[in-house]
Amino acid sequence: MHIRRDVKVGLSIAAAVLWIGAVTLLIVHQPDPGAASPVELRDRLATALAAHDSDALAGLLDYPGSGADDFAKDYVAVLAGNGVHNVTVGLTPDEREPTRATVEGVLADGRPFSYPLTVTTDEGRWTVAFTPPLP
Repeated sequence: MHIRRDVKVGLSIAAAVLWIGAVTLLIVHQPDPGAASPVELRDRLATALAAHDSDALAGLLDYPGSGADDFAKDYVAVLAGNGVHNVTVGLTPDEREPTRATVEGVLADGRPFSYPLTVTTDEGRWTVAFTPPLP
């Protein structure tokens, strides 16, 4: 009887250790937020906004704390609710070292829209921040 209980306890401990190891590996192998280059940032941002893809958008945000996922979900819900389409993104003043990304598109009623985002870079990763760009 004790052997059976010892085996169950041992298997439970082994399963817990494997689970912790698997979660740790998944966390370690998560890609860093942002894009490897400004051009990649521009292309991935345009694709994420056009497709209303909150996961893709969250991965490109310079967002404080752990709220990027929630912010991105809310943001793409607004895009979808307004029928946003034909989204493009431009980088200025220099596409190789941008400080701004300008998002342009069309609303469901045909009206165009445009707004700037701040482009940030940290340790070779390029992101956007939904804050007013600095001059």
